[in-house]
Amino acid sequence: MQVNNEFLQNLRQDYKSATLDESEVDDNPINQFKKWFDHAIEAQLYEPNVMTLATADKVGRPDARIVLLKGVDDDGFRFFTNYLSAKGKELKRNPYAALVFFWPELERQVRIEGTVEKLDKETSEAYFDSRPVASQIGAIASPQSQVIPNRAFLEEKFEELQSSAKDKKIAKPAHWGGYIVKPTRIEFWQGRRSRLHDRINFELSKGSWVKSRLAP
Repeated sequence: MQVNNEFLQNLRQDYKSATLDESEVDDNPINQFKKWFDHAIEAQLYEPNVMTLATADKVGRPDARIVLLKGVDDDGFRFFTNYLSAKGKELKRNPYAALVFFWPELERQVRIEGTVEKLDKETSEAYFDSRPVASQIGAIASPQSQVIPNRAFLEEKFEELQSSAKDKKIAKPAHWGGYIVKPTRIEFWQGRRSRLHDRINFELSKGSWVKSRLAP
């Protein structure tokens, strides 16, 4: 099959699995997110904590990639990464981000915007210590986002660290840790027939969440 514009223009799916009414949505969007996340778990979706993280550089050029949600509470949404990576450098210059969750099997999407802060050292260390040893070594071995000569360079560095770390506790490197996205806007999107989707939006105003419906 050859992919062309005509093929792509005719590639569509009508959504019909559920509806979303304001009366069904919790007044606290974090609680609503947890409710939908529970649905994703119950539906046995593959990695429901996968989310797109969008950042911007110092001149406003957007950048996006997939990361994993590793915590959520009333303060916000947590993830962990290399502080020296492209996203780490962008967040240092411009501490704002957007997150997107898409659960196609449920025909649902959640969009989040907010400010970003580093998690404290103790929280980052506690999570690092909970990771599999191979993942700990990988976080140290990979100079994330930097140019490397070849795959062998990475594998040799990993094997070297693995040998030296045998039977030893691996300490979190200083360049690795967590961030929290503190939301100022959260939107819940439920796919509907004829592209008349349901969109329930929350905006943070003077410390309180204001709920409204948006046109699709």
